Amino acid sequence: MGGVTVLSGGVGAARFLRGLLRVVEPTGVTAVVNVGDDAVIHGLDVSPDLDTITYTLAGAIDPDRGWGLSGETWRAMEQVRRYAAHAGIGEHDEVGNDAAGWFSLGDLDLGTHLYRTSRRRAGASLSEVTVEVASTWGLRLRLLPVSDDPVRTVLHDTAGRRLSFQEYFVRDRHEVEIAGVEVDGADHARPAPGVIEAIRDADAVVVAPSNPAVSIGPVLAVPGVRDAVEAARDRTVAVSPIVGGAALKGPADRLLRELGHRADVVGVARWYASLASVLVIDRVDEVLAAEVEAEGMRCVVTDTVMATPGVDAALARTCLDAVGAAT
Repeated sequence: MGGVTVLSGGVGAARFLRGLLRVVEPTGVTAVVNVGDDAVIHGLDVSPDLDTITYTLAGAIDPDRGWGLSGETWRAMEQVRRYAAHAGIGEHDEVGNDAAGWFSLGDLDLGTHLYRTSRRRAGASLSEVTVEVASTWGLRLRLLPVSDDPVRTVLHDTAGRRLSFQEYFVRDRHEVEIAGVEVDGADHARPAPGVIEAIRDADAVVVAPSNPAVSIGPVLAVPGVRDAVEAARDRTVAVSPIVGGAALKGPADRLLRELGHRADVVGVARWYASLASVLVIDRVDEVLAAEVEAEGMRCVVTDTVMATPGVDAALARTCLDAVGAAT
């Protein structure tokens, strides 16, 4: 099959894929996407990483928030919160159903979740629905959830609470200290159709600049996926999501420290050394390149912050060159 396969989380992966599609024919790109963040909110099946990638590549993402659709309105959620306030329901009540409305779903975005939920209830798999949604937006790459089975990231905080990813990330604003991470359902999950083949047959595999613990970790937890990536190690390149000792977005740096890892590119190298033969780091971390290579990975230094036009495509080209994949 050939082509390029990208192990993907949300925002960082979406931006990398946007650049990759300027370098590689879209039909030759497969994104294997994390579903550990997925949740049932107000009875609706929500797949945040799949949707963030879809909206970004379609040019429809809200540029300020980095998630959801541009031009959103929030009247439905305002009504939910009105009901909750009248009933005296706070954020920490009715957590599973989010009766208090702490997880915001825009009015346009609701259409995606309504469609996904109705199709799933009719018997369609998450993979099938993802194809339908992506094609509606005119996307030509292949988006694959890592599994059609429920795989959910669970975080344990130092107070002994067991939190879903969305409770940790959205409701608690990732301000609580974490003692451990597990992936519920992974032991019994199966890779979605095409996932293993996409990794096995790719000319290049890229680990996107996503959170190693809660974005890439759940992808690798699905049986068969880690083995497939390790078998493709000489064709696999990872991009560090940590730049200058900090995450560009989200809690990856703090979470790595809380889990006992170095929150820098050396820590990322240790995380990915068995999976990728190359780690791409930003120029601000060049002084740590020798330490990265001491972990058994070749280190490539370039611009990795995809905040200005052209950096994403240049980064994608650098990643492919690093493993000898033609562009």
